[in-house]
Amino acid sequence: MVILPTLHLLLLKHTHSSLRSCRELWTILLGRSALREPAQIEAELDRHWDRLHQGLGYYKPPSSSSAGKVKENKDVAQPLKDFGLRISKLLGLDEQQSVQLLQCYLQEDYRGTRDSLKVVLKDERQSQALLLKIADYYYEERMCLLRCVLLLLTYFQDERHPYRTEYCNCVNKLEKDLVSSYQSQFESLFKAEAPTWETHGNLMTERQVSRWFLQCLREQSLLLEIIFLYYAYFEMSPSDLLSFTKIFKEQGFGLRQTNRHLVDKSMDALVDRIGYLSSLILVEGMDIDFLHKCALEDCTEQHQFSNAPDVIKEMDQLLLTFGDIPHHGPVLLAWVLLRHTLRPDESNPVIRRIGNTALQLGVFKYLSTMLKGLGVSGNNCTASTAKMCIYGLLSFVITSFEEESLQCSHLIDAACEVLSAPSLAEVFWEMKPNMGLGMILDSAVGMFPHKIGPLLQLLTALLSNKSTVKKVYNFLDKMSFYTQVYKHKPNDIISKDDETLWRRQTPKLLYPLGTGQTNLWMPQGVLGQVMIGGDQGYVVRWDYSYSSWTLFTCEVEMLLHVVSTADVIAHCARVKPILDLVHKIISTDWTVSDCLLPLTSRIYMLLQRLTSVINPPVDVIASCVNCLSVLAARMPGKVWSSLHHTGFLPFASNPLTSMAQCISAEGMKAGNYGNLLVQIEQPRGEYAVTIAFLRLITTLVKGQLGSTQNKGLIPCVLLVLKEMLPTYHKWRYNTYGVRERIGCLILELIHAILNLSPEGEDQGSMPTLQSLCIYSLANTEAGQAVVNIMGVGVDTIDVVLAAQPSSCGSEGPGQILIQTVKLAFSVTNNVIRLKPPSDVVSPLEQALTQHSGHGNNLIVVLAKYIYHKHDPALPRLAIQLLKRLATEFLLGEWSCLHVVLDLIDSKQQGKYWCPPLLHRAALAFLLALWQDRRDSAISVLRTKERFWENLTTPLFGTLTPPSDTTEPCVLETCAFVMKIIGLEIYYVVSGSLEQSLKDGLQKFANARRYEYWSQYVKSLVCHVAEMEEEGICYFPETQMLISAWRMLLILSTSHSDVMQLTDDSTKLKLFMDVLDGAKATLTTPMSVPCLRLGSMMATLLLILLKQWRGSPDILSPLSLILESVLQADQQMMERTKAKIFSALISVLQIQGLNGGDISQLPQLLLSVCETVKDEALALIDNTRHMSQVGDTTEDEDSMETDSPRGPQKDQRDGVCVLALHLAKELCRTDEDGEHWVSVMRKVPVLPSVLSAVELSLRSKHNLYFTEAALHLLLTLARSPQGAAAVAGAGVIQTICLPLLSVYEVSSNGASQQSFSRKSQDSACWPGVYRLCMSLMESLLKTLRYNFINEALDFVGVHQERILQCLNAVRTVQSLACLDEADHTVGFLLQLSSFCKEWQFHLPKLLRDVQVNLCYLCQTCTYLLHSKKMLHHYLQAKNGEALPPAPLPRTQRPPQTPSKEAAGGGEREEVEQKALLAVQCSLLKILSKTLATLQHFTPDCCQILLDQCMDLAEYRTLFVLSFTTPAFDPDVPPSFGTLLATINVALSMLSEMEKKKEPVSLSIVSSLLMFTMENCFYVLISQAVRCLKDPSILPRDKQRLKQELSSELSTLLSSLSRHFRRGSPSSPASGILPSTQSKPPTPGSKASHEGQEPFIQLVQAFVRLVQR
Repeated sequence: MVILPTLHLLLLKHTHSSLRSCRELWTILLGRSALREPAQIEAELDRHWDRLHQGLGYYKPPSSSSAGKVKENKDVAQPLKDFGLRISKLLGLDEQQSVQLLQCYLQEDYRGTRDSLKVVLKDERQSQALLLKIADYYYEERMCLLRCVLLLLTYFQDERHPYRTEYCNCVNKLEKDLVSSYQSQFESLFKAEAPTWETHGNLMTERQVSRWFLQCLREQSLLLEIIFLYYAYFEMSPSDLLSFTKIFKEQGFGLRQTNRHLVDKSMDALVDRIGYLSSLILVEGMDIDFLHKCALEDCTEQHQFSNAPDVIKEMDQLLLTFGDIPHHGPVLLAWVLLRHTLRPDESNPVIRRIGNTALQLGVFKYLSTMLKGLGVSGNNCTASTAKMCIYGLLSFVITSFEEESLQCSHLIDAACEVLSAPSLAEVFWEMKPNMGLGMILDSAVGMFPHKIGPLLQLLTALLSNKSTVKKVYNFLDKMSFYTQVYKHKPNDIISKDDETLWRRQTPKLLYPLGTGQTNLWMPQGVLGQVMIGGDQGYVVRWDYSYSSWTLFTCEVEMLLHVVSTADVIAHCARVKPILDLVHKIISTDWTVSDCLLPLTSRIYMLLQRLTSVINPPVDVIASCVNCLSVLAARMPGKVWSSLHHTGFLPFASNPLTSMAQCISAEGMKAGNYGNLLVQIEQPRGEYAVTIAFLRLITTLVKGQLGSTQNKGLIPCVLLVLKEMLPTYHKWRYNTYGVRERIGCLILELIHAILNLSPEGEDQGSMPTLQSLCIYSLANTEAGQAVVNIMGVGVDTIDVVLAAQPSSCGSEGPGQILIQTVKLAFSVTNNVIRLKPPSDVVSPLEQALTQHSGHGNNLIVVLAKYIYHKHDPALPRLAIQLLKRLATEFLLGEWSCLHVVLDLIDSKQQGKYWCPPLLHRAALAFLLALWQDRRDSAISVLRTKERFWENLTTPLFGTLTPPSDTTEPCVLETCAFVMKIIGLEIYYVVSGSLEQSLKDGLQKFANARRYEYWSQYVKSLVCHVAEMEEEGICYFPETQMLISAWRMLLILSTSHSDVMQLTDDSTKLKLFMDVLDGAKATLTTPMSVPCLRLGSMMATLLLILLKQWRGSPDILSPLSLILESVLQADQQMMERTKAKIFSALISVLQIQGLNGGDISQLPQLLLSVCETVKDEALALIDNTRHMSQVGDTTEDEDSMETDSPRGPQKDQRDGVCVLALHLAKELCRTDEDGEHWVSVMRKVPVLPSVLSAVELSLRSKHNLYFTEAALHLLLTLARSPQGAAAVAGAGVIQTICLPLLSVYEVSSNGASQQSFSRKSQDSACWPGVYRLCMSLMESLLKTLRYNFINEALDFVGVHQERILQCLNAVRTVQSLACLDEADHTVGFLLQLSSFCKEWQFHLPKLLRDVQVNLCYLCQTCTYLLHSKKMLHHYLQAKNGEALPPAPLPRTQRPPQTPSKEAAGGGEREEVEQKALLAVQCSLLKILSKTLATLQHFTPDCCQILLDQCMDLAEYRTLFVLSFTTPAFDPDVPPSFGTLLATINVALSMLSEMEKKKEPVSLSIVSSLLMFTMENCFYVLISQAVRCLKDPSILPRDKQRLKQELSSELSTLLSSLSRHFRRGSPSSPASGILPSTQSKPPTPGSKASHEGQEPFIQLVQAFVRLVQR
């Protein structure tokens, strides 16, 4: 079976739901899943126990609180939430459960892809259809939940079941209040009001309401089934019985449903089932078995009802009102028994009245109807438990009451139904004959053979296995009484005076048959007991011993004698039970068949005589044929030869010589069976003989008769193929399910014929059974009938399975339908496999592959069988047929592929000349196969001998120069070959490529064909450029070849090994040819063809440049191309211009790495700045226009691909954005500003860019442009000239206030939406904010005091966001949040150098920032210390890919690690790198935070040395406490925080050294050192400030000294050890310079202990506090 993608995992950000669907749980409990160990089953039961306990109460109604939780849930995609709420409305289901239901449905039953689901959810019609499918899924879920409980109750006491112990434990847990819960659910179901469109939405149509009510009935039935099975094992209290009786009376045993107006004919069976189960529950609740036992042992007081007089009284009154519904019968009968046994003297009139009512209701007839209706399968637990229950009832009834008072014939029918349970048949034979049902058997024997039927009916039911067969045979073989009925007293009888005893005077033949025939002889003197006598006649039981088997032979002989007389009907009634008994005996135990030979040998004559009369007795004929089917399984030859002469089977009046004669049915006769089918069975709609006939023929076929006999069967099979298979579905049927059974039997016959071994079959023209079937199915309407059966479809099967009761077993209509469809697939597979090769397509194959005009493509229907879940063979057979269709129909004898392969075969060229156009057409066909991914055809083609060699032949030829080309189609031919090779390389994993193709590519490289084709394509391009005035006639072919060559070269960048393109000199030659082509087409006066080719060449140039990288100096030609392109028509050149810009950016980046000098810089700068200015002004106009007409941004999921993109549209790869990036690269190259200053004076770039940025920020449009513009400004701001220019152009007015538009600050300060969940690398508005922060930092760092006012303006305007960001590191936990915090603290670090100005302008903000920075220090320390918390940053719930570690670009790991990573190790490595990235971010923030705090605390040297320092100028930042830092905002930062920071840094440093990681970790080590330095600095400064503070108590100062002395001494010793091993130095001076006079930080490793200045500072401080 095909495993579908788990869609809900693809669509959901993260799911917390780990509960299984009910269907999945049911499958596990059945043992059909991968979880088969008892411990696993037990775990599942424990995990879902509560759901089983609640039953349908598990599904809750909608509520506002649940809807609120769904809306708040960030882990579910919004479209799914919205759709979940629609589900909730339609189904009246809890909102959270509705979303869970949707997730389970998507995982298990949805048949589309993630993309198709998006379309479905947006389209109203499709989403409505999906809603209805989910409603069906929900209904099935509810049923599966109840089925799980039913399964537990079925097997929890079955010692043979592998999970009995686990089931038993679960049932014991459930037992307590299971029934009360399920009873209330049952009550609420039958009282439930039907949904309406007002309450459940407009999808609740009449049809859906009917579907809801059908489900309601199914659930009622299943709940009652569970309650019934429960009470089969557990005792029901009298009060519960009374309660159930009231409930069932109220709802009329299923007939008085609240919504009974909705009951239609199709629901009758379910309503009946509810009635049956209601009746059974009450009978089971009375515990008749135990009552019988109490009565036998005379201890009735032990029965639970003996102590419940009040209940009995109330029940009496209640049951006196019963009697209007057949379902009341068994309840009344059981109650009569109970009252009669427990209190025989009391209320006799009541008992009699109730008993009479039961008999008037036809209770025994009802019982047999009920047992038949409850289940046809012998394995059905509910049916067999019901039989056990009724067995006890009948046994006690027969023991307690006179048989004459009971309805005898119906009683026997009921007894037969009960005894058909195999276990009960064996119990019966072990009982005493005068007990229970044994008394019925005695009674039947007493009337035998006058009444043959009752005894044989009982004995047939009692045949369950071989041991019972022997008992039945012997029982009948030794009869001791012979009962006869006389109207008048015979003359040869002597009797006593009282006429109670007769004596025979003469011997007598009992049957009037001829001499020499089998007969029974009653001798003289036999005594007969007169059972009934008088004027009405006599019933005499003769004391005569005989074998019933002889009697049965005589009965058959008698029927043969009277077959043409009026007595035939009465005799048939006597013979049919005999034939049914024989059939059951030989089916159960074949060894007895020899003893039955006198009977079985007469069946052939019986069949011949009965089928030739005017009104044949169909039921007897069917019984005859059934017997012959069993005999044929053992001796097919004998049965065939005897049957052949009866005239029953169809036959041929002329010898069969040819297939045409057979198919025309010339000379064929239908035989007696054919006539009977047409004249009797079809008009009546009853098909017992047809079913028996099909079984018989199938058995004969399977018997592997010789070829002669098989030919004799041809007329029979032809009748099936011509008269039955095409039309059987149109016949009249009286009984549901018979049509499906006949279809199944017909296909079983055909299947058996197609699986015959061919040995012994003639190979001549004479048709065989198999060839007849194959021809008929392939070429006549019989084949269409089989196709129609396969076309039923998986949905119809699901509907049929859903409609049948849960306990239908293996015989339900759904199972028969599945079997029929499986046979249809198998038959079709075999016909296609076995049919002889042909040049024409057969009608069967046409029917299978034709595309209907209404979209009902049969192939799609067949393919959907992969979704079938109930029988794994069905999807397998469907896939097998589809594969056969794919290969047989593609490469059959009539397939065009053979012709195509001949046309491209290079060796055939010598035999005939293939015109170029024909060769081109053949290759176009092959290309279509590859483009459409016709895998079946491709897989055959690619392995054909010499296919790749023949295919690539055109690429090794030499073409005429472009100017002389006379056959342009040759260009197309070569293009097709290149495309096929490209597609093959692209789609097939390199290791799996055919060796012949690899050899061909090697040959292509060795023959220097890459250079040849590169040169040829260049000459073609140049030819188009030269001929542009006149144009060239074969431009489409030229464009196609260039496109194909371009595809090959692009592929070679990623598949160089396979394509053998690894030589640098070859790659350089190819690259320069592409450059020359681009130059030729883009630097001449331009026509449309030129521009098209130029654009293609520019794309290729760009890709090769980025992939091959080691390019020569091509700035000069690219600059020329750019000049030319910028002067051309803008509308046509938009895309090409962007590609040239992109190429220039790549070249500059490569040259930047190589340190090259750029001579074209001034001209390039001028061109690019002009473009930037024009594009920015156009963008301003476009944005203003858009804001006026309304925002019409196109949908990201739009399918439109050909809409022209406006020149001012904001695109990641648009001209405007790329021009800005190119300007940035040029400015970066021109570090000293030698050129760009003069250019920007000439061209007003900055004003136009800043104006566009301001407008974009205010309107929150043009994201990509804004981002690119900020990158350019950031690059300029790094040099003094650039920073001055940017500041002078008014950057603060552009950014400061408009930037407020791109984020929102929530009132409570926790801004979940503000901090983007996207990766830092993707464009987003929060990213723009971060860039602005960096720009401010860079400008302040470069311009210092010249920019301080602007910086303070910025920090004042955005203070809320800044403070929120510092706090968010603790609350939001996303990587983007860390990135923003890093940028923010970087800016604050620069601003902290200007404390006095800040204090003057924004004193409150300064204090708030100081407090928040201290808390940030505490948070970072806590996160670095707690790996568990740190892992939150790596969880996928944030919707982020794992970030790359901060490695050099060439070493960066993939952005998102593949889910199919080879093993845990690779995943672990990726996670480790991600962890390192987060640690790095936190360390950067921490180190910058501490460096900033250093500016807010006194200078260490100054405070240590200067006694008169003004302490009031500096606030106390950390409280006097030494607790470790917490994640709780209520715990203020303290000295403990700073000490913990040093400890964490030191321990991380030690970890790094132990790992001995590569150089990449030196960055982290340097950061750790820098963090420690700053932390020591802040700690010492703050500590000295506290020690000098007069407001602090001496006691606290003393404690501070002691704690610091102890802690710092320990830290110093750790540091000393660390430095002895050697450690990286701090990068302080390089990364974060400070203006304050603090100890300088060396840039090299300490040579020996004590040389690090900050260590010396700490030592000095420790000495100070120890004094």
